[in-house]
Amino acid sequence: MTTKQHRYEALVQAWSGDLYRYAYWLCKDKHVAEDVVQETFLRAWRSLDSLKDEKAAKSWLITILRRENARRFERKQFDMGEYEESAIDDTRATSNEQQIENHWLREKIASLPEEYREPLVLQVLGGFSGDEIASILSLNKNTVMTRLFRARNQLKELVDEEPKSRGFYNG
Repeated sequence: MTTKQHRYEALVQAWSGDLYRYAYWLCKDKHVAEDVVQETFLRAWRSLDSLKDEKAAKSWLITILRRENARRFERKQFDMGEYEESAIDDTRATSNEQQIENHWLREKIASLPEEYREPLVLQVLGGFSGDEIASILSLNKNTVMTRLFRARNQLKELVDEEPKSRGFYNG
């Protein structure tokens, strides 16, 4: 095998799971997410020589994935409507109560404005740093850090709004 093939296979092996989770978060559809990831890796193969720093591979791939997802909307016109946030199964949950709590928290995160939700998900789900998120979203790092701060504060307010009705406190 060539060096390019080895690099490519290493990328696929290392990042396909993360890319799929992010694509699923964006698309809310298993099959579309799989297609977007496959298109992402196809584009990555074509431009693999442009990846100079292997440490930047994850953010490079996420950027390609975001652009690939945007291309879906350029090709197709959808009837837009209100859709309920699709739940992602948590295979590590030990109880039904934990699953309910996870779903409830995902709903709270989904209710954040997109400008705050996307950086928060990239940080929490993707494990990206502020610099990496800034690069992915084409924003200034200070803007990203401000949005993350505001996202966490808004999420805290949403969570604190209904503690008694959710049974979080005994008071």
